[in-house]
Amino acid sequence: ADITVGMPPWGDDFTFVSTAVKYLLFFFNVVFWAISVVLISIGVYARVIKHAETAMAGLTVDPAVLLMVVGVLMFLLTFCGCVGSLRENICLLQTFCICLTIIFLLQLLAGVLGFVFSDKARNKVSQLINKAIVHYRQDIDLQNLIDFGQKEFACCGGVAYTDWSRNMYFNCTPDNPSNERCSVPYSCCLRSKKEAVINTMCGQGMQELDYLKAGVHIHTNGCIDKLVNWIHSNMFLLGGVALGLAIPQLVGIFLSQVLIKQIKDQIELLTYSLQHRSDPLG
Repeated sequence: ADITVGMPPWGDDFTFVSTAVKYLLFFFNVVFWAISVVLISIGVYARVIKHAETAMAGLTVDPAVLLMVVGVLMFLLTFCGCVGSLRENICLLQTFCICLTIIFLLQLLAGVLGFVFSDKARNKVSQLINKAIVHYRQDIDLQNLIDFGQKEFACCGGVAYTDWSRNMYFNCTPDNPSNERCSVPYSCCLRSKKEAVINTMCGQGMQELDYLKAGVHIHTNGCIDKLVNWIHSNMFLLGGVALGLAIPQLVGIFLSQVLIKQIKDQIELLTYSLQHRSDPLG
């Protein structure tokens, strides 16, 4: 009898698993693995070397800790993706795919909730800005961040320039011994493009002036309204950033699903081949 009758038409070296898909998913994860290492390094530097906990004590979440948590989670997730794709391990690939899907859905939910509860989000931002004002002099990086924001958005304080009275150095109470009493940071000042040297004392005593008189020398409007207006006028830009974050996640989910399907097909093929060899005439 001819035992080749009914033999499968493919050779022993045939595989459903695409090398292109396998290594594309691997290098995709390697890139984000490297990013996770960078995030962890920055978080550790800010937390340990610069002792950021002192400056960020008033914030809800320490940015350094947040960076480390995000970095560690990304590291573990990309590890599953890298090893799963190289070893063709369905369990690791499914873990990678499910986690990535959950992250994507959580981001989508956060965006929807932020839009629906925009008033609460505004109040939360206001609280963060007020706490940052309180800790303004405690860390040079926080100070530079606030100054950058006030200069970029041409604003001063949270709601108005008088918010700077929340800071112990700029407080306007009569018993405040600080040389900066009733002042505002120089970043609140109106500046001329022709001004070669920045006058860091330009905000001296500005909180003692009324709104109109202070407006001659400094920005009197708060940063919260300016930030909200900037968001409204840059919706397309923010949408592009959100899309840029979503596309890599969707690509990762798609590639992992394709590879899982190919591995399952390959397992079925091997099972069929083994059964056929054990019973070539069956």
